[in-house]
Amino acid sequence: MGFNTQGDFGPWTFYTDKRKGLVYFVKAPPLEPPSLWQTSIRNSVRLAAYTWRSLSEAQRKDWELATKRAHLKINGYNLFVFWILKHEDGCIHTIERLTRLKLIPLERII
Repeated sequence: MGFNTQGDFGPWTFYTDKRKGLVYFVKAPPLEPPSLWQTSIRNSVRLAAYTWRSLSEAQRKDWELATKRAHLKINGYNLFVFWILKHEDGCIHTIERLTRLKLIPLERII
């Protein structure tokens, strides 16, 4: 029995390397506070995650199904966040045509 350690745990940072196995090192604290740009991006990602959670189960399943039908190497959540952050309606319309799924509602969410 075991578990996969990844990320920060106490004063350490852990990750798994395919060749080396478990890698860990002392966590390096940030030297400066986050910039306005970093804060803006983090808030945008938080808003996208909140919006994803507000979708119905059927809508989330459609985004997941679209990534499978379009043979994308990402999941539905990642595609949704991409759409929210980049405002690439044209890209999503192309995926809608390929997969015959309606992903973007008539009114833009954000």
